[in-house]
Amino acid sequence: MVEAHSINAEHKDLIHDVAFDYYGERMATCSTDQFVKVWDQDEQGNWNLTASWKAHSGSVWKVTWAHPEFGQVIATCSFDRTAAIWEEIMGESNENGTLLRHWVRRANLVDSRTSVTDVKFGPKSFGLILATCSADGVMRIYEAPDAMNLAQWPLQHEVSLKVPSSCLTWNPLLSNFRTPNAMIAVGSDDNSNTSNSKVFICEYNEVSRRWAKTESVASVAHPVHDMIFAPNMGRSFYLLAIATNNVRILKLKPIVDAASGFPYTIETAAQFNDHFCTVWRVAWNITGTVLASSGDDGCVRLWKSTVDTWKCVGVLKRDGKLPQPQSKKTQSTAQNNLTRFFKLGQITHPSEVHWH
Repeated sequence: MVEAHSINAEHKDLIHDVAFDYYGERMATCSTDQFVKVWDQDEQGNWNLTASWKAHSGSVWKVTWAHPEFGQVIATCSFDRTAAIWEEIMGESNENGTLLRHWVRRANLVDSRTSVTDVKFGPKSFGLILATCSADGVMRIYEAPDAMNLAQWPLQHEVSLKVPSSCLTWNPLLSNFRTPNAMIAVGSDDNSNTSNSKVFICEYNEVSRRWAKTESVASVAHPVHDMIFAPNMGRSFYLLAIATNNVRILKLKPIVDAASGFPYTIETAAQFNDHFCTVWRVAWNITGTVLASSGDDGCVRLWKSTVDTWKCVGVLKRDGKLPQPQSKKTQSTAQNNLTRFFKLGQITHPSEVHWH
């Protein structure tokens, strides 16, 4: 069945991001009110607020969890031109014998001259590595040389994209491709020129040991608000979902024995205009087989592929009800695929959609 849970997040302004931890048992939210809040799910499935603190001196745009192998660590980024690393630590026991937990700032990343618009930890196999992008058009890579000392995050690389950047996503590694280079896709929400590309691919070169912009996707010319690579479940190619004036799915297929140039072909696998408005968020399920999108139409829409043909398999309104009229078959499919859609605080449209 479809469950719509409304949580009084107690944020005093718009919530910009919601992020689940690796196991889906913890949730972090961030807001224009400059606060970050952490929620834990109990055995009954209820979400309880366990931490709340002022994280920045400006709107907090994004929050993300590190892999649990590195502890309980999150990163945030803000309009105040910084990104921050936070770690949960155990304190003294209270009178009931319960260990008290609280979050401490371990590092402040201050290299950006403008608003830091996105922050993402890299794949666990790369170590404790972090990417940010900013309104100054620069993608930055930081790495903690010692996972036991989160106070040290030296800046490793900077890549200038020359346009304001809004979002980024790391690629999953392709196990059956002989050159599994690290890759980051970066999106731009610059609306000053709708003829220029708004999606850029950056790769790490093992020879030069540098990150560089290697490709621009000319087919995406409208402002990009979110993007995410699909989890790799044995695929020989990448799927990149993009939230722009519609929903798009790009297919990046490796070129075998590519001697030079960008080693992938890029094609549009699917494009959906069903939202009929701006699309704000996209999110894959854990197997990368179902994509969820949300837009200004107040709906979450689910997309699934059947033999390379993508179609809408479910629609959920922000009140948790399925739009009418709708066939029983479509309702059943949506109920099987969507676990929960959270409407938090004073959000008036589903700008956040995440799989749990």
